[in-house]
Amino acid sequence: MRAAWGFLCGLVFGLGLVISGMSDPAKVLNFLDVAGSWDPSLAFVMGGATLTAFIGYRLVWRRNTPVLEPAFDIPQNRRIDRPLLAGALLFGIGWGIGGFCPGPAWTALPLLAPGTLIFLPAMLAGLWLGARIKSGRRPGGPGTA
Repeated sequence: MRAAWGFLCGLVFGLGLVISGMSDPAKVLNFLDVAGSWDPSLAFVMGGATLTAFIGYRLVWRRNTPVLEPAFDIPQNRRIDRPLLAGALLFGIGWGIGGFCPGPAWTALPLLAPGTLIFLPAMLAGLWLGARIKSGRRPGGPGTA
């Protein structure tokens, strides 16, 4: 049941990205181009998402437990450290260069646009590499399959 709800939520999120045009990297790049052909529509999408999340969190935190789990899974680490800042920097640079963040990249995959076909494998490789580094195993080192 949890997987079905996860799929449904992902589907609604993906449809929202497609309907709002956020699966088009040109729209994102135009938002970042404040000195050129600036397109403020991404700000409205982010504002709507922020409002929706604000209301959703207020409703969810009224519950003692989540609907599909026995307890809330709240991260304990609240430190702003070097790995967090490096990850945020890499994410922002990738977003600015490619015009994609992970959600819209997946929704644009059926279009088979060359940018998507380059971005997604690079993103997956980066996720794999980051997990290897975080676990203390170096790529190509001992324990490599």
